[in-house]
Order: sequence, then structure tokens, then C-alpha cells
Amino acid sequence: MKDIRIGLGLMHSQQAEVARLIGQMREAEELGFATVWLPNIFGVDAMTVCALAGAETSRIEIGTAVVPTFSRHPLHMAQQALTTQAATGGRFTLGLGPSHKIVIEGMLGLSYAKPARHVREYVTVLKDLLEKGKTDFEGETYRVKGSIDVACDTKPPVLIGALGPMMRKIAGSLCDGTITWMTGPRTLGEEVGPGVRAAAEAAGRPAPRIVTGLPICLANDADGARAMAGQAFAMYRQIPSYKAMLDLEGGAGPADIAVVGDEKALEAGIQRFAAAGATDFLAAIFPFGDDARASVLRTRAFLSELSKS
Repeated sequence: MKDIRIGLGLMHSQQAEVARLIGQMREAEELGFATVWLPNIFGVDAMTVCALAGAETSRIEIGTAVVPTFSRHPLHMAQQALTTQAATGGRFTLGLGPSHKIVIEGMLGLSYAKPARHVREYVTVLKDLLEKGKTDFEGETYRVKGSIDVACDTKPPVLIGALGPMMRKIAGSLCDGTITWMTGPRTLGEEVGPGVRAAAEAAGRPAPRIVTGLPICLANDADGARAMAGQAFAMYRQIPSYKAMLDLEGGAGPADIAVVGDEKALEAGIQRFAAAGATDFLAAIFPFGDDARASVLRTRAFLSELSKS
């Protein structure tokens, strides 16, 4: 599609094998996708897999969607990101996010106080290290004086999850853009995109990337597939940051913003996000019907052809 790059989001279980994920990244490149994205949840370490996939691919952009910031010091995040960038031959994009209170406080036992301040300071330190190899930063959350030395020709772009107004300012003024999840076209077009672009313009930075990630399924039974999306992704209605995005969309749920239906419906759905200002569409394919594998392969094949058009 001319107005938007289509990428593949790998939805993996906690038991997913590293070799299988690398194979899926290689297949994404062979199918002509512009990008492939890997989440960092409670299974494999996403950047490690991205680095390993660098040797198995040659063209496709490989990114994380997203790596939590609270659990990894910015110096070590920069070190691993530069290593991954070198391993992929300059094709890595670092997607970051603060995660959620239930994870950071409830699971890790860390404070989730003032997440926007945390991210602003975190990104400031991270960018110093990515761009200059050193930092001397004194903030309210971080006080970092250190350096790293990783042989890497180019720094990786940095995208952050920018669901709230303060995070959008950070995404535009300090980062290369945003990567969203469970955000509908109206919210993207009226809230997220304008906020990030305005911040980038005010800071004199290039036009930012706006990556939007959503569930998608090619299905003749659109109503059935939409109901399946509502069930499969119901948890996101309970997470405050995603609930806020769904509320902004008009009290929607995952079933309402999932891109489902036949070929024309999927193409029109992705075009809606392009018209709303998205530069990239992250396709999180979910199965529907009696043959789950066939359903995923069918959707993937169509998106592959669409990405080349």
C-alpha cells in the first residue's frame, strides 16, 4: 500500500521456541513485509531474538513492541540495543514502554509513580548513550554517569508507547515517534498523531513515525471474527492505559476496533489508519474458525500481497 507500511506482529506464547520465532521473522521477510515486531512480555527476551534474527534476514526492519523500561537500566538498554542494531546490520528499531502498574508494582515490586517523568528521564539518558556513547545526567529519578563502547555504525530509532498526552510530547520531542496498541482510528487521528507531530515540530525534529498495532483477521464471517477478537483481547479493556484509548474511541472494546472481514474490508480498515496519519500498520493476526493455522496463513498471505501493492 502506498500510504502506509504493513508489518507483521508476532503474537507468541510464553513457551514459544526461539528458533520458531526466528523462522517466522525470516518468513515475514520472504513474504515481503516491511517490518516485523516482537513483544517483550514474559517469554523470550525480544532483543535477543531480534539480534539472532539479524543473521537469518537481510532486508526487513526488525523491532520490539515493546520492551518495558522500568525493569532495565537505560545504560544496559542502550548497550543491548546497540548490540542488536549491529547484529541486524542497522535494521533494528527499539520500541519502548513503561508497561503497567499491575506489572511494575504488583509483579516486580518497583514503584510506578510518575511514569511520564520516568520515561522522559529514561529516554534522555538512553539517547545520550546511543548517540554519544556517554552520559552525565542528574534527574529526579535517574542519576547516571557512565559510558559504553559498542561498534555500531548507526543508532537504532527509538519509538515509545505514547497513549497519554505527556507521553505524546516525549515521543515527538525526544524520540522518533510512537508505537500504539488498541488505539482506534479516531483516537489516532485526533489525539495521538497530532500530539506527537506537534511535539516533534516544536522541537525541530523530523516528522515522527506513527505505528499502530491492532488485531486483524481475514474472515468471511466478520461478525464471528469480531466476537472472537472481543473474547481473545478482552483483557485490554481492564488495563487502564488501553481502556483510556478505547474510551476515547467512544467506549469501544477490542471487538470494535479489530480489523476483520473479507479482503475489501481489511484493505479499507488499514486505509482508515493511513488516513488518520499512521505511517505503519502492525498486523497482529489472530485465528478464527475450525482450522486456526489455515486462518492465520490466509490472513498473512493477503497482507503480504497488500504490502507489495
